[in-house]
Amino acid sequence: MTTDLITLPGTPLADAVVNLVRTVQTPSVFNHSVRSYLFARLVAGRLDLAVGRDYDDSLLFAACVMHDLGVASDGAHCQRFEVEGADRAAEFLVGRGVSAADADEVWQAIALHTSPGIAERRGTLCVLVREGVALDFGGPLGTGHVEAVTDEQADALHAAYPRLEMIRSLTDAIVAQAAKNPKNAPRYTIPGEFLRERETFGRTRLEHACRSSRWGS
Repeated sequence: MTTDLITLPGTPLADAVVNLVRTVQTPSVFNHSVRSYLFARLVAGRLDLAVGRDYDDSLLFAACVMHDLGVASDGAHCQRFEVEGADRAAEFLVGRGVSAADADEVWQAIALHTSPGIAERRGTLCVLVREGVALDFGGPLGTGHVEAVTDEQADALHAAYPRLEMIRSLTDAIVAQAAKNPKNAPRYTIPGEFLRERETFGRTRLEHACRSSRWGS
């Protein structure tokens, strides 16, 4: 059962996604991206959503693992990270034979993953990506599924893909990307507020909240 819990898709597309993300993100953010997919599958099971019937697992994997591609070390860093990552992910998928329609679904899921109340209205893929990402924060992002994950499941996921101070690492990356261009940090967006909170308080509210979350850092 543990093996099933942490098994990744063994497809050429999934391998290509992993090879891309692993080379341009910190180990901490890479692990977060993979855990988001593994948590999203648990959410799908809890919601009685079936692969093939309700969602495409290859698209879920691609969207989760590439959802923070906008903070990649080799990125252009000229627009807010969610959109930059969505653009790059969609281009990557189309270049590997994924249809434009499927690539656009992934684009929406990535671009909206920090937009509660909107992502949930844009289809199953957006819901699962948003919930998988939120679940990896252990509660502060408002997921309703954190208590449904058993300690054994959480331990297995974190043993395979350790957290490595993910909250700080990811926040550092988002703030660094946001600081490079005013277009990257509009007011009242995640990157905009993270940047301003770091500049004003030295720490974001999310970092503070995650200190007492279920998974910690």
